[in-house]
This record gives sequence, C-alpha cells and structure tokens, in this order.
Amino acid sequence: MKILSWNVNGLRAAERKGFLDLLRTTDADVVLVQEIRSQKDQLSDALLRPRGWHVELASAERPGYAGVGIYSRKKPDAVAAGIAVPHFDREGRVLMARYGKLCVLSAYFPNSGRDLARIGYKLRFMGAMLRHLDALRASGHHVVVAGDFNVAHAEVDIARPKSNVEASGFTLRERRWLDRYVKSDWVDSFREKHPEVRDRYTWWLQHSGARERNVGWRIDYHFVDRALLPSVREATIHEDVAGSDHCPVGLVLQG
Repeated sequence: MKILSWNVNGLRAAERKGFLDLLRTTDADVVLVQEIRSQKDQLSDALLRPRGWHVELASAERPGYAGVGIYSRKKPDAVAAGIAVPHFDREGRVLMARYGKLCVLSAYFPNSGRDLARIGYKLRFMGAMLRHLDALRASGHHVVVAGDFNVAHAEVDIARPKSNVEASGFTLRERRWLDRYVKSDWVDSFREKHPEVRDRYTWWLQHSGARERNVGWRIDYHFVDRALLPSVREATIHEDVAGSDHCPVGLVLQG
C-alpha cells in the first residue's frame, strides 16, 4: 500500500492549483489531506466524486477552518471521525479509515498559535491523540497516523533551530510530547529510514523566498506503530509538488 499525506492549505484552493491532476497521476492507494477548510456543500463534484476514488471528509464546525479527508482507491471497511473528545472533534482534526487490520488516520494537530496562545490546547490534544492511538493498537490493529503535526521534533528537522528556540511548533513542551510518542513505540518513518538526512523539510513560510532557499520545517509525518515497521519499505518527501505551503509526504508498506 502506498499512502500520500498532504496539508493542502484549503481544498478548494488546491483544486485550482492542480490537486485533481495529482489524483489522476499518483500511484498512491490512499491520499490523506489536512486543512481542507471547507464544508462538503462548498466543494465541487470533481472533489467529492473523482473517478476511481472513494472520498471521506471530516469538516470543522467553524467555517473555513481545519478539517481533514481521505481519498482511497478502495472503499474502507470502516470510517470514524474524531477521537471521542467533543471539544477536539468539533475542529475536524482526525479521520480514520480501516482496511482489514490496518487503520490509517489523517490528522491535523493544532497550531500553538501566535504568542503560544493555544499551546495548552495543543498539548492536551497531543495527549488525547496518543491515548487514542494506543487504544487502537491495543485492539489488535496496525496503525499509521499521518498528517501535519505542527511540531518540528529535533534540530535536524528545522533549518534554523537556534533562532526558533521556543517558537510555536518548536517549543520544548511540544517536542517532548513527540518524545512521548516515540517512547510509546510510535515510529517516525522518515527519520527511521533516513536517520542521517538533513535539509529535508515539508513546510515553508510563504514569503521571503523561504521555499526557494529551503528555509523550512519538517512538521508533516507518517508515524507507524513499531510492530508495523518491518512492513515499511520507504518514506518520502515530495518537495517538488507545489500548490500549498506544505508538500506531500509518502509511505510505502509491503503487502
């Protein structure tokens, strides 16, 4: 199975910038999207019913905000939105599709916000999400959680770590929560496959030529449960795909 995950920074905007072309040309079996910022009745038929794809979306209650989705060539055996915590779920941050014993989650973690105004909310979400993932694994499923975590985990994951100490998305509190994921046997598939690679990022500021100069952050991930790790063939970053301030990240599983 090939899984592609992309924060599209607005699904309607992404449609204008070639998202449907990506669906037509990708060899992925599942395409996860985050920050769709749309309700279903705002989306075109082409986005809701693209040929050859089954579509599931979880929108935020607040218009033009957050939201996640899953495009898959095969209809999932089951679909579930949220993590059963209403004050998180109303923001449309998690959507799961199950294929046999494999659960694939599209996740959009909260941003800590300017002046870290939402860091408490974000850290509580990270804790609730970890408990949700652990429960899925304990129920006998293999799990992949992919999307925009809004955290650069280590200094190697950010172009300018020294000038971003305690910046939103790079605070010790956020990074230590990702440490807890790792300690709970959730594996960052890209870093596992490419431990020494540097200067690979998934998000860039939309000004000052940050993307052209590759002054970026790696904040989009595929985390897998450790038991699934032997099935991970490759983890990729697709910096060449434009259309958003993020680029897609990929995962290839055997079987």
